[in-house]
Amino acid sequence: MSLFATKSIDLIIAEAQETGVHTLKKTLTSLDLTMLGIGAIIGTGIFVLTGQAAGKHAGPAVVISMVLAGIVSTFAALCYSEFAASVPISGSAYAYGYGTLGEFVAWIIGWDLILEYAFGAATVAVGWSGYVVSFLRDLGITFPARLSVGPWSTVTLADGSEVSGIINLPALLISVAVTLLLIKGIKESASFNSIIVMIKVLVVVLFIVAGIGYVNKANLGMGCVPGTPGCAEFMPFGFGGVITGAAVIFFAYIGFDAVSTAAQEARNPQRDMPIGILGSLAICTVLYVLVAGIMVGLVDYKLLTDAAAPIAVAIDAALQVAKGTTMGTILAVFPTIIKVGAVLGLSSTMVVMVMGQPRVFYSMSKDGLLPTWAAKVHPKYQTPHITTAITGTIVAILAGFVPISLLGELVSIGTLFAFVIVGTGIIILRRTNPEMKRPFKVPFSPYVPIATVLSAAYLMNSLPLDTWIRLIDWMCIGLVLYFAYSYSHSKLSSEPGTEAQTTSAEGYKPPIAAIVGIVGTLLLTSWQVYKYIPNAGMVDYGIRLFFWVVVGLLVVMLMYGKKDNRGGRSSKVQTIGLIASLVNLIVWVGITYWFFVHYAELHGN
Repeated sequence: MSLFATKSIDLIIAEAQETGVHTLKKTLTSLDLTMLGIGAIIGTGIFVLTGQAAGKHAGPAVVISMVLAGIVSTFAALCYSEFAASVPISGSAYAYGYGTLGEFVAWIIGWDLILEYAFGAATVAVGWSGYVVSFLRDLGITFPARLSVGPWSTVTLADGSEVSGIINLPALLISVAVTLLLIKGIKESASFNSIIVMIKVLVVVLFIVAGIGYVNKANLGMGCVPGTPGCAEFMPFGFGGVITGAAVIFFAYIGFDAVSTAAQEARNPQRDMPIGILGSLAICTVLYVLVAGIMVGLVDYKLLTDAAAPIAVAIDAALQVAKGTTMGTILAVFPTIIKVGAVLGLSSTMVVMVMGQPRVFYSMSKDGLLPTWAAKVHPKYQTPHITTAITGTIVAILAGFVPISLLGELVSIGTLFAFVIVGTGIIILRRTNPEMKRPFKVPFSPYVPIATVLSAAYLMNSLPLDTWIRLIDWMCIGLVLYFAYSYSHSKLSSEPGTEAQTTSAEGYKPPIAAIVGIVGTLLLTSWQVYKYIPNAGMVDYGIRLFFWVVVGLLVVMLMYGKKDNRGGRSSKVQTIGLIASLVNLIVWVGITYWFFVHYAELHGN
């Protein structure tokens, strides 16, 4: 079954070590990689989502939500670090899936990563636009309202009237600027990112230092009797609210995995990749926990529910206490500083997200799954300039014309699905290639990889049903493209050494841990939907379970299928696959139409 042909790990490593004008330039140090990770993580989350998570879900216990989300991300980061150090090639989870779970699963995850990087960058661009327009307003400059949102959105004017937008011009312009910067060179982009990261980290640290002296313990439910006036309850929504807060905040941690897409451009990936991935996550987790704790200590968490800039709201509360003092004078300029920090923070987040997508395309093209032009490297800058330009164009169009509000959850579900694949891949690769050199190993394997799979699946299941349907629709489109083009153009069967390649080591036995992860996910889904989704019906169960059953079947077929060379191509398999994927797409288009026209309306979704 060539659908599950795996690419030789030795071949992947050999490709990563290639040099020349048509290869990516190896210039990034561990510091550059750490800065890229921090640049991707500190952005929308710390400046927006912390307040929403506290006000709507966790209350002052948002600090615990931050810790839980950080733990889930740490599980995944450990798995990414082992892969990135052992298989240092562009493509992130796509490349890891190709070497462990097979070509078909690799294509699925490569297609899935578009949701994280391209759509994620467009979402951030819209947030950047909002902060820029607000900052200009503070300076007395009124940006044309109809040029600040897309044609399907409205904006409220100063007189209370509403007008429809034409184009989100700031979002489009920042998308173009970031694209041009990335075409110029990865080192230049990393240097630009590092400067911005230092500035925005300084802004965050200043907030911590300035605000810690004005924390009101009563806002945290400490040193007072809960229920009395002015005394908050630490966990007002219960532990379930803390878990929901962690799921919401998880979006804030997305970004450390983007570091792995630059593995082929690292000077010493075996050492530098784990440092970059784990280092950036550790630094940001500490900052997130401190910021969240001080924020809910400065102001009543209820005031943060709908705050677009919760940190600024917290600073305003501190300013009222410090009014008339020297510190009050200093704090008066903080709202402006926060907005500047947000603009810079979102800029660097876009740099890393737009950087990641072309490198996934680059790896897929090198394998023949995309046209050859997608792997072309600029002769002077040694960057994948064509795919960078295409990615930037897509991001600019989405940011400028399309309402992005519904795509934020797609970014989260796409990333979490990638975590499931990476966690499963670590388990399988430990068994299929036990002798492979691993400069970094996931500790307590297979328990940490299993925890990665289950925790990511748990957060996926907490997302709304319409997000699941959109994810499945997106995957259906990807399957059609795979059988229409990629299957017949794959280079796997023609690569040197693949004729004798097997998918397992001598004496191979399928890893039970992978089955434990999949079965655990099915049980977890059944319990979670029953326990935490109000009025859950067969549709809620059916769609989520359908997805996990399909994923489980793919993993089982890979582990228990024939252990021979599976790189050959069959026109019969392609024809059957194309017909089946087209029928599948039509069926899900019908399900989607029924859901949004009838089911969602009846159930208030």
